Amino acid sequence: MLTAVGADAVWSRDHEGNSGGVWKVSGAAGTFFARCGQTAALEHQRLRWLAGRIEVPAVAAFADGEQPWLVLADVRAPSLPAARLSDPAEAGTIMGRLLRRLHSLPVRDCPFRSPVATLVDQARRRVAENLVDHDDFDDDHRGATPGALLERLVELRPPDADLAVTHGDFCPDNVLLRPDGSAVLIDVSRLGVADRHRDIALARRNLADDFGTEAVDAFTAASGFDPDPDRLYWYRLLDEFF
Repeated sequence: MLTAVGADAVWSRDHEGNSGGVWKVSGAAGTFFARCGQTAALEHQRLRWLAGRIEVPAVAAFADGEQPWLVLADVRAPSLPAARLSDPAEAGTIMGRLLRRLHSLPVRDCPFRSPVATLVDQARRRVAENLVDHDDFDDDHRGATPGALLERLVELRPPDADLAVTHGDFCPDNVLLRPDGSAVLIDVSRLGVADRHRDIALARRNLADDFGTEAVDAFTAASGFDPDPDRLYWYRLLDEFF
């Protein structure tokens, strides 16, 4: 790994995303972003599969083992919230077009799966291990306990799924915008076949927060999909546990 980034590299957690477990690494060899742990291994697998299908960061180095390390080349592009777009609706259009491309990938070709039963089990485990941040709940869930929301999650669980290749955390922070207008998808460790509403719900919520309702309308138009409100709510509820 040191061969990729250079022995003189400076490691810092001071970067735009401030993502937990991610370092910005700068030196004579260039600028990179590195992360370690199981998330690094999951992301590496998905980046390899996505390469040539969707624009993603290039892998500079990967070290497997008990503590995997992943090093990515710097895309040299800001996230959508940092891009200072003159028209807020443009953010929605960019995300809608990107999601349409991702969701159009053949489900049969994707080796990763995120079934509802697994997601609910993960939510249940996180509640049991006291890992749910109730201070970060959406406004309509303020004051609820993780246990109460878990009961609601189980009660309202959709009977089936509209399957697509999904990102799993599709929000403006995870879309980088190059100067030429092309979009790059990052933080893909949760990618897998799941209900497309999982991506749509988070995109709509975060676009509304970051850019307003015009961006949400533009996203809906660009994605070309008319979502089910009940499923949108359920997948937004699911996200409270992660």
